[in-house]
Amino acid sequence: MDWPLIVLLASFLLFLILNVPISFAIGLSTLLTILTIGGLPALQIVAHKIATGIDSFALLAIPFFILAGLFMGRGGIARRLIDFANVLVGRFPGGLSYVNIITCMLFGAISGSAVAAVSSVGGFMIPLMNKEGYDRDFNAAVSITAATTGLLIPPSNVMIVYSLATGGAVSIAAIFLAGFLPGILMGLGLMVVSGVISIRRNYGKGVKFEFRDAFFKFFAALPPLFLVILVLGGILLGFFTATEASAIAVVYAFFLSVFVYREVKFKHIPTILLQCGITTAVVMLLIGTSMAMSWVLAYENIPQNISTALLGITDNPIIILLIINMILLFVGTFMDMTPAVLIFTPIFLPIVTGLGMHPIHFGIVMIMNLCIGICTPPVGSCLFVGCGIANTTITKVIRPLMPFFISMIIVLLITTYVPWLSLVIPKLFGF
Repeated sequence: MDWPLIVLLASFLLFLILNVPISFAIGLSTLLTILTIGGLPALQIVAHKIATGIDSFALLAIPFFILAGLFMGRGGIARRLIDFANVLVGRFPGGLSYVNIITCMLFGAISGSAVAAVSSVGGFMIPLMNKEGYDRDFNAAVSITAATTGLLIPPSNVMIVYSLATGGAVSIAAIFLAGFLPGILMGLGLMVVSGVISIRRNYGKGVKFEFRDAFFKFFAALPPLFLVILVLGGILLGFFTATEASAIAVVYAFFLSVFVYREVKFKHIPTILLQCGITTAVVMLLIGTSMAMSWVLAYENIPQNISTALLGITDNPIIILLIINMILLFVGTFMDMTPAVLIFTPIFLPIVTGLGMHPIHFGIVMIMNLCIGICTPPVGSCLFVGCGIANTTITKVIRPLMPFFISMIIVLLITTYVPWLSLVIPKLFGF
């Protein structure tokens, strides 16, 4: 009987049930497992793996992108993107739901944070949709699910984490490029669901702009949209690395928010920096403890055992990928995206690459699975934030969420079994 694995799983689940913060749950369960193995300096190993796990130049991009996203969130970017999206789709029936989704796609791509998208875009759109007669719980469901698209459309912090988890086998630029089409497809799937529900419920149209107003709304949205071009263009053209691009994104977001839009005052900067520091500390502790758990799994040959078990069930790639998707969907319901990527990438990546799946393609599939997870209880961060903004409860929102979940799972399956969606753009740029 594999007692270390039993101890690892049992202690981790127990800590989660006791509502222990996820990073501490991972670290403590790892420590108990090493003690169970015996003959190893448990405290030294955990401390060493936490320290070396975050000792990476690429990870410097994460606090910079977090800081850029905070400046964007406080700098009036969401409102200008909402106006731009309203110009594009607001005139259609149920137009405000389309505006919500497209704005989340744009803002999430700029900020790299789903929670920031729910807070900034949902904080404006949900009350507006309520005022126009849209159902409150439907509005919350739209905002919660739409926010996840920004994790697929670059730049995205979880993509940087995935690149780290592959040991450099997938470059940050390549995984960034791979997310465009799946992210857009996810947004379109959500828009189809919103459209069907809006037509059935006879939800009204948004604002119809004259050409002059539409032109100025579009022009006002160009500066924040340029950030994506600046980051990706600079990386692909070789002007700077992903880490350097994140620092440039901070400078650009700071200039835009403070000097152009003037919605962030100098007195707000210490608060923004403090919030960035807190968020970065949480993320880095998650990364460090997750790397320690990954070491224990490798020491106990868990990836090889899982690979053998899966291949013992079937050698059909379609079935194996379906099983992996089901596991990742389950994991996403109770584990944050960062530790899930760091722990399960070393487990599943050798299996899928052995089946001929490209590591870039698998990265997008994994992230898409976990995006669905942050919209589900018991630990879905977007779900809790969205319900709080909409002033409703999880119980009330679950039913309106179901059609959107079905749409997201359909897009997940399409992305899983149609590699072209994830690989066509990276191949165009030589990855």
